[in-house]
Amino acid sequence: MFPLVSTTLFLPLLGALIILALRRSSASVVHGIGILTSALTLAGAVWMWLRGVEPGVFSQLEQIDWMPAIGASYRVGVDGISLPLVLLTALLFLLTFIFSANVRERPHAYGVLMLLLESAAIGTFTALDALLFYVFFEVSLVSMYFLIAGWGHEDRQRAALMFFLYTLLGSLPLLLAILGLYLGSDPHSFDMRAWIADPPLSGTAALLALLAMLFTFAVKTPVFPVHTWLPAAHVQAPAAGSVILAGVMLKFGTYGLIRFALQMTPEAFRQAGVAVLVFGVISALYGAFVALAQSDLKRLIAYTSVNHMGYIVVGVAIAALATDAEVRAVALDGSVLQMISHGLVTGALFFLVGMLQARAHTRDMARFGGLLKFVPVLGWCFVLAAFASLGLPGLAHFPAEFQIFLATLRIEPVALVVVLGIAVTAGLYLRAIAQVFLGEPRDEWLAMPDLNLREVLTLAPLLVLIVVLGVAPAWVLEVIHLTTTTLK
Repeated sequence: MFPLVSTTLFLPLLGALIILALRRSSASVVHGIGILTSALTLAGAVWMWLRGVEPGVFSQLEQIDWMPAIGASYRVGVDGISLPLVLLTALLFLLTFIFSANVRERPHAYGVLMLLLESAAIGTFTALDALLFYVFFEVSLVSMYFLIAGWGHEDRQRAALMFFLYTLLGSLPLLLAILGLYLGSDPHSFDMRAWIADPPLSGTAALLALLAMLFTFAVKTPVFPVHTWLPAAHVQAPAAGSVILAGVMLKFGTYGLIRFALQMTPEAFRQAGVAVLVFGVISALYGAFVALAQSDLKRLIAYTSVNHMGYIVVGVAIAALATDAEVRAVALDGSVLQMISHGLVTGALFFLVGMLQARAHTRDMARFGGLLKFVPVLGWCFVLAAFASLGLPGLAHFPAEFQIFLATLRIEPVALVVVLGIAVTAGLYLRAIAQVFLGEPRDEWLAMPDLNLREVLTLAPLLVLIVVLGVAPAWVLEVIHLTTTTLK
């Protein structure tokens, strides 16, 4: 069978090598290669989607011996949890390349780093060997560090260093947990499928491994109180970097929480489930309330990411605590769907803020007012994405959050205090819309141009999918459900 997963995984790396070989080419050629490569990668992800997955097993498997003496192999494949994330990743990278087509500062390095990051991201979601997963997980950190440091805003060096140190040091406990799982397996192997089918650790060893994994994935998600790297990284990153960081890389944390913590140490997670639930609730409420206090539009959206990722953590914790398979499936369905909807909604919002900042050279909401009169297309696009972010029925977040809250009601009703975050989020976005786009128009923005064709092409797929996923989520949920209904 044609190695579709590997082809999709390494296509971006091939594009990066072509750009390196054509280092004397123009910026337009570089961007053309980036767009073409990411478009082919998206086509590969769509083909993977059409091939589909089987209930309860990993599908589209590909394996080559890597280090057979220690049981490490190149193993890749997908299931109902990872496949939607691969498709989301491929889509967002294509849109960031379209959005970045006007980058003229070191375009070759920019294109190479973005394509390397795309391969690392797809590899993280498709790896079925724990050592391979860790390699892809770490490579993504290096790529994003250089993107923030090289193309970010005024305080980019400090933000990039903070991002790198937090996430690098945060990932070291995961390596220790992987080594513990490896030593506990018999025969010794890094095969994640074997660890999921028969968890190799129990008792105190499993609990220690779980704590190590929880720390790593809490930093990556991020969860309060190890979230402090996120606002600085988002504010200083270029708009395309913020889209990938929020839309793709934060999902490494919640994906790892399900794939490693929940599936490989299920009993230990059940014991720690209430504590994880508490941190998820705190993150959701903290993110909403702190976002309410922001005047910087980009920082506001960054803190709402903490809020929405907190909902996902709540859903995964409920799945760990649930003894009823139906409740577990509902909680995980909602959590995985929220990962997808968050990527679409927050990606659109960060693109829009980037477009606004490119025109006004500020993100301070107090500086604006009445922009809907001057840039109506940009304004209405922002309104749609903001309404989606606050959980309006008929838009992407609603079906995801509703399932999480429904499962919460059946296991830990007290955790429904997290719903307060929706009310706060609604207030902060309505305030942002009123300050920036409504009210008395200011003459200083009279000449501000509306969205151009490149920007419309960037936003349109996200906004369409936000509506489609809100109105008809079944086409995604059916794929997710094939896996979530079979988890032990």
